[in-house]
Amino acid sequence: MKFKFIAFLLVGILRIPIDAYAQDRFLTDDPGNKSDAFQEHFFEALKQKGIENYELALNSLDKAEVAAKDDQENKAVVYFEKGKNLAALKRYEEAESNYNRVLEWSPEKIEVLEALYDLYYDDKNYEAAIQLVEKLILQDSDYKEDLANLYHRTQQYDKALILLDEIDQDWGQNNYRNTLRSQIYRVTGNTSKAINKLEEKINKNPKSEQEYLNLIFLYSKEGNAKKAFEIAKKLIKQKPKSHLVHLALYKFYLENRESEEAIKSINIIFSSNQIERKSKNRVLEDFLLFTKTNPSYKAELDGLITTILIEENSHTYLLLGDFYLLQGDKEKSLNFYKKGIKSDSDNYGLLKNTILLQIDIKKYEAAIALSTFGLEMFPAQPLLYLVNGVANNELKNADQAIEILEIGLDYLFDDPKMEYDFYQQLTIAYTLKGNTKKAKLYHKKALDLSITNQKTDN
Repeated sequence: MKFKFIAFLLVGILRIPIDAYAQDRFLTDDPGNKSDAFQEHFFEALKQKGIENYELALNSLDKAEVAAKDDQENKAVVYFEKGKNLAALKRYEEAESNYNRVLEWSPEKIEVLEALYDLYYDDKNYEAAIQLVEKLILQDSDYKEDLANLYHRTQQYDKALILLDEIDQDWGQNNYRNTLRSQIYRVTGNTSKAINKLEEKINKNPKSEQEYLNLIFLYSKEGNAKKAFEIAKKLIKQKPKSHLVHLALYKFYLENRESEEAIKSINIIFSSNQIERKSKNRVLEDFLLFTKTNPSYKAELDGLITTILIEENSHTYLLLGDFYLLQGDKEKSLNFYKKGIKSDSDNYGLLKNTILLQIDIKKYEAAIALSTFGLEMFPAQPLLYLVNGVANNELKNADQAIEILEIGLDYLFDDPKMEYDFYQQLTIAYTLKGNTKKAKLYHKKALDLSITNQKTDN
């Protein structure tokens, strides 16, 4: 759902002309019209709201209201700010009253209407929210999705479905609306009725692409893939240049092992400017899974990847990295893993895969840099200390390896196999350093642990 929020951007709390902050655009452009007392109290209110001291903010706003005297414009700003602070305190009735005082002065002020809508929604006053959104739609058609959701929440399912169809007709389908539609069908149990209605519409207007797409979606949700496939093929006959239908066709072709047709559909999807990148990513993921069991299509997959701009999605990059790793193309795999980290730096699984691969292909400096970066976010992960130590040992950085490995031992908990690896690496590090006494000590610990591990395994 698309919600609208209003905010003052506080650059500081210095006393500068109030218009620098008045993004709500209630105040005039002449700072001379504002008394010092008004500005002082109003700025103090903004400061207190900025640090979530809403009660103190309200106290300052009361003083600003008094200082505003008969200046209705200044008072409107005060009422608006009071509404926002009261809403933050969940004092919804008082917040509503203040917003309405602003609307008495300026009935169509969109910032206030939007804030009031957020209030009604947070307070679960959906009937009032509906009346307000119907006004907002006149200024911003994006609110149609909100209205459809509100109809759903107030069990006005027929209105919601009609509105969803209208939006799809104007903007095309998206996942949010499809999910909302699916929820309505599930609640009402009216899937069959909906299918009949769509079929009637198609009979009256066989060129209506959106009705076909909605019908394909319904049959797919019902698990009737055969019927959905039939409708998709009917659509492509009626509208041979349709791009959106291929989002359904490629899946059916893959499931039916019609690989050549599936690839044609996928190529159309990726070359289309009518299909959003998120949808293209999902198609790519499906094709990756298909190619894993059908490696003869790897060339087609390579071609697709070079022609599309993958959305920054760590899951997709992880799948691509895993795929190419299985194919033995470690460099390409590493490239996708690194892109995944760039788009999702706190994904520990992806971080681990990347560092292990860097060590495998002897990119030790890169492994040190990435594991050091990883430890800033995951300081309690012993594996990151271990791989950092391994990479430093390979580069003959004995002191650095010893330091990081000994720190990492403190984070080990009931993992004898990794503990063995730590001792092995400490043996190597102290040997590099020429400290045979310490090297023998850790070598013995590794041997003792190895014997213990063998007994446990048996």
